[in-house]
Amino acid sequence: MNECMPVMNTGLRGASVASTKISNVDGAKGKLIYRGYLVADLAEKASFEEIIYLLLYEDLPTRDALAQFKQHLLGKRPIDKSVFEFMKALPPSSSPMDVFQAAIPLLARADARAEEKTIDAALESALNIIAGFPTLVAAWERIRNKKAVVSPRDDLDHGANFLYMLKGEMPHPEIMHFFDTALVLHAEHSFNASTFTARQVASTRAHMYASLSAAMGSLSGELHGGANVRVMEMLKAIGTSDAIDPYIENTLASGGKIMGLGHAVYQVDDPRADILAPMSRRLGEIIGDTRWYELSKELEIKAKKAFKTHKNMDIFVNVDFYSASLFYTMGIPTDFFTPIFALSRVSGWAAHVIEEQFATAAPKPALYRPGATYVGDYCGPNECSFVDIDNRKGD
Repeated sequence: MNECMPVMNTGLRGASVASTKISNVDGAKGKLIYRGYLVADLAEKASFEEIIYLLLYEDLPTRDALAQFKQHLLGKRPIDKSVFEFMKALPPSSSPMDVFQAAIPLLARADARAEEKTIDAALESALNIIAGFPTLVAAWERIRNKKAVVSPRDDLDHGANFLYMLKGEMPHPEIMHFFDTALVLHAEHSFNASTFTARQVASTRAHMYASLSAAMGSLSGELHGGANVRVMEMLKAIGTSDAIDPYIENTLASGGKIMGLGHAVYQVDDPRADILAPMSRRLGEIIGDTRWYELSKELEIKAKKAFKTHKNMDIFVNVDFYSASLFYTMGIPTDFFTPIFALSRVSGWAAHVIEEQFATAAPKPALYRPGATYVGDYCGPNECSFVDIDNRKGD
C-alpha cells in the first residue's frame, strides 16, 4: 500500500509562487492596484493607451511620451494579410478563442526579433500583439459573416478603432468611452489562471507569441474568461423579472451557481463591477433598451438576499456580472465577450512575461517546476512487473 498521504488539491489557492510589481488584488478591501494606482482612479482618469504604457514601462506617461507611444502603436495595427487568408480557410463555426489562440503565433512571422532574448525585443513583440490583436479579432467577426475586412484607422484611439473595424462604422461617443473604460478594467488582475499560464510558458524562455497564445487557451475556459458568456446565457434564460425568484430558488436547491456572483479572491463586491454597472445602465438608456441592466440589477439584489436567507452567507458580484450586459448592449456577439477580455488582458500578460524573463529585483529559479505527490497504488508496495502484450488479461 502506498503510504504517501495525498496532498490537498487546492489549485495553488493561497500559495505565493513569485513576487510581482505589476498589480495587487486586495480581496478583503475590494481594491485592485496597477503598479501602485487604484484601478478606480485609472478607470476614471486614464485612457487604455496610458494603461498599456503603465503596465509595460512601469509608470504613467507624460503627454509627449503618450503621443509618441500612440504613434508607435498606430504603425503596428495592420497585420500580414496571410493571417486573414488563414482565417478564411477556417469553418465559420470555429470557436473565436480557438481561432485567436492559433493566429497569435502567426504574428511572429512578421517579427524578425521574436526569438531575440532582450527586453527591448520583448517589448516590441508585446506591442505587435497588443496593437495587432484588435485587427485580428475584428477581422474574424467579419470573415465568418462573409463581410470585407475593415482596415484600421489612424485617427481613432485603441478601443474606438476596434469598434470601428468590428462594425464598419463610427461608434457613439459614449460607447467609445465606455469601451475604453472596460479595457482599462480588464487589463490586469495579478496571478489569475491565464496570467500564471503566460508566466509559466515564459519561464521556459519561450517568446512572447508562444506565451500569450498559451494564456489565450487558458482564458477560453468557462471558469475564467468565459464566465461573462455564461452570465449572458443566464440572463437570456431568465428573460423576465417574474422568472428571477424561481430561477434563484431552483439554482440554489440544485446546488448550481448563479454566474457572476462569487470570486476566488474578493470578499466584497468586485471594484470593477461597481464601475461597469452604471455604464451598463447608461448604455441601455442611450440605445433605448435597459432591460438587461435592470434584469441584472434585480437578480443581484434578490440573489444576495437569497444567499443570506438560505445559506447564511454573503455573496458578491464579480467583473463578469455587469460586463455581460454592457458588451451585449454594445451589440458585441456573445461568443466575442471572451476575446474582448483578451483584447485588454494581452497588455497585462505581456507585462508579466517581461517581468518573468527579465526582472532582477527578486530572482527565482528560471523554470517553473512544481512537484506532486504520487498516489498511484497499482501493484501494492512494489513497482509493477511488465507483462508482455500476449499475456495480459483483459477485464
